[in-house]
Amino acid sequence: MVSWKIVPCTLADAPALARNNMNAFWATDKNWKLGWTIQNIELDFLVGEVIKRMPNNLLKNRETLRHFKALDPETGALMGYARWELPAKYADAPEWADAQIPDVSEEKRKAIKERSDGAWWKPYSMDGINDCGPEKHRILAEDRYISLDYLAVHPDNTGKGVATALVQHGVRLAEEMGADVFILSFEAAVNIYKKQGLKEVHKAYQDDTKYGGCGYWVYLLTREAKKQEGSGHENPTQTTGV
Repeated sequence: MVSWKIVPCTLADAPALARNNMNAFWATDKNWKLGWTIQNIELDFLVGEVIKRMPNNLLKNRETLRHFKALDPETGALMGYARWELPAKYADAPEWADAQIPDVSEEKRKAIKERSDGAWWKPYSMDGINDCGPEKHRILAEDRYISLDYLAVHPDNTGKGVATALVQHGVRLAEEMGADVFILSFEAAVNIYKKQGLKEVHKAYQDDTKYGGCGYWVYLLTREAKKQEGSGHENPTQTTGV
């Protein structure tokens, strides 16, 4: 299996990330797709609008969000994307420093925000669907979990170990600093996370059938750091991808 190259993202990646992310969710998240098709929104239109929004999204919450991409080592093509959120106490962790999006001037930031604000973005709200939000917030309120906030692999690249490589990379960084990991998952990715040592702590059924959906399960998983005796850090281990 190819060893994908995991490197930090930059603002220049915005168009490729928009295409990757929207195609990924359109192909794998039926409820997310339903929220757009119910409004007669097509994928190509959505990609175009997210290209306008993506630079601003990358600059949001720079203190705690970290962004990685998986690249094909031969072609340099973007294969997938992962965004991790650090609790405040880990915001200055050197292990994650390179994945903080570099800041820009106030003038450039203003122009980026204006372009984003001009894009169309109206997610559809479904009553009764909360994707385990209260339980997620309760767990993250402990302020000790590094959270996988976003994972997307273009459908052309699924089944190649890209998602596993991105998750494995983040888990390894957390291991190096003895930090716990939290992930909210849907059915398609649960086994990827469990193979990286995460354990299910909660799950709930989300009923979107009245909107034309098929219903789906949401899973919350955590991975507790194994502390070395006499040390505040976990002993890093190597894991095998799928």
